Amino acid sequence: MSAEENKQMVQQLYRMFQQGDIPGILAHSSDDSDWISPESELVPFSGHFHGRQGLADFFTKLGENMQAIRFEPLDFIAEGDKVVAMGEASWLVRSTGRRLDSPWVHVFTIRDGQMVRCQALTDTASTVQAFLPEPAAQASPRTELHH
Repeated sequence: MSAEENKQMVQQLYRMFQQGDIPGILAHSSDDSDWISPESELVPFSGHFHGRQGLADFFTKLGENMQAIRFEPLDFIAEGDKVVAMGEASWLVRSTGRRLDSPWVHVFTIRDGQMVRCQALTDTASTVQAFLPEPAAQASPRTELHH
């Protein structure tokens, strides 16, 4: 596939995500695909997820722990088998009630029309902060964190 076709495929993956079509994303992922993000013991969907089942686990954990308020891919750059997507997102962290606004970058590797790797880069400090439990005396119902 050409770089332009790879870019169009990644754009299609984002449309599927926005529509909640996780099975569609999995169908466009290779059997041995990898989803990799910085690891934190506080963030249940962080780290390395391998294979279609691993990707399914990632999306399940993401949905269980965060509610998307806004998820917007803004720019795409493609060269060879790589596609870089940049965007912004706003999430509600279900366990703390905090809102997290963060830019993100995803670096995809596409082979034979399938996603084989995604390296996800986000504002990890703000993400971890949004998941930190507050002591009961200091807890506020909603704390907004911005990048």
